[in-house]
Amino acid sequence: MRLGHVASSLITEGSESRLSVPEGMVIPVTQVRLNLLDVPGPTKAIGSVTLGGSFIVHGVRVVQGPTGEFVGMPQRKDGDQYRDLAHPLTGDLRARINSAVLEEYQKLREREGPERSR
Repeated sequence: MRLGHVASSLITEGSESRLSVPEGMVIPVTQVRLNLLDVPGPTKAIGSVTLGGSFIVHGVRVVQGPTGEFVGMPQRKDGDQYRDLAHPLTGDLRARINSAVLEEYQKLREREGPERSR
């Protein structure tokens, strides 16, 4: 059976058939790469996150919001709305991604000096 048929059958069998991570298994954030942006606007850095050493998500952003910095996932515009292209399904993975990305962002800001830290 080809992979396309397997994926298709899982999707068409309804909500009972779901692929999931085995209970207790943690997908580690194995790499974060960011580039600081030196342009006006809320986006301060853009880059990628590697999960488990085998899946990479490009277009991850550090954004300055009204209450502080947060991690934005890659998006595409759909009419007048933006929709995430990829995002964590669990709060635990989201927290680990946020922590890793914001930690790397702070390290980059410290290395670049105060002129780029604004």
